[in-house]
Amino acid sequence: MKGILVLCEGNICRSPMGAALLARGLPDVRVQSAGLNALVGSPADKAAVELMRERGLDITGHRALQVTRAICQDADMVLVMDAEQRKRLLEQYPEARGKVFRMGEYTDLDVPDPYRQPMQAFRNSLTILDVGIQHWLRRIQRL
Repeated sequence: MKGILVLCEGNICRSPMGAALLARGLPDVRVQSAGLNALVGSPADKAAVELMRERGLDITGHRALQVTRAICQDADMVLVMDAEQRKRLLEQYPEARGKVFRMGEYTDLDVPDPYRQPMQAFRNSLTILDVGIQHWLRRIQRL
């Protein structure tokens, strides 16, 4: 596994946090994030930055990126936040079939979007991200 794409909606909340956590667990894998409707060029949400800082991760340099065919093709795996995002991504880029999975694939949990919600919503989303990432890390490290 050389590259993983973490995808959410605006690419300022969930996917930057997920990508940072995955990258820490997979130091030899290129992990990037993007959004289906990215707020292109925007920094990570302040709440996401704070939560990552609490974990010793710095995402202040993050800037939102719109997903493209090239980004999808370049990734060996794409992790999305929910089934609807998976469906939409595959409608746009059907050639990605077979490598797009939900972050909560093995827990059957979607990661809710905390955008414009209180800090507790970010914490809840991060808890679900943590569980999904731990499952994926175990599976990927076995490869």
